[in-house]
Amino acid sequence: MIPNLDPRALKKMMDSMGMKNTEIDAARVVIEGREKDIIIEQPAVMMIEMQGVKTFQITGSIKEEEKKVSVEIGEDDIELVREQTGIDDNDKIRNALEKSGGDIASAILSLKGEGGS
Repeated sequence: MIPNLDPRALKKMMDSMGMKNTEIDAARVVIEGREKDIIIEQPAVMMIEMQGVKTFQITGSIKEEEKKVSVEIGEDDIELVREQTGIDDNDKIRNALEKSGGDIASAILSLKGEGGS
């Protein structure tokens, strides 16, 4: 805020510039990132619209959570890794696929690197 400025005068000035403020009643704001999520508890959310562009200003208590990557591993993937490595232990193959994020080639290379072939 601009110091020593009447809130009504500020609103009038913003209106003259085509700016519109709207307070949004939010319980929680979550920003989902690739590697982690940012969670804002008890947020104060203000939407500012100017020339058709909406901008959000958010304040509150911030908490970060690391993403847990879940990978679906199909039986076809396990069978392919088994054929390429000669390993019959499904749990070992599944663990290698999970560690590689489902990347079959990386799983095969890591198992072959362990002396699995």
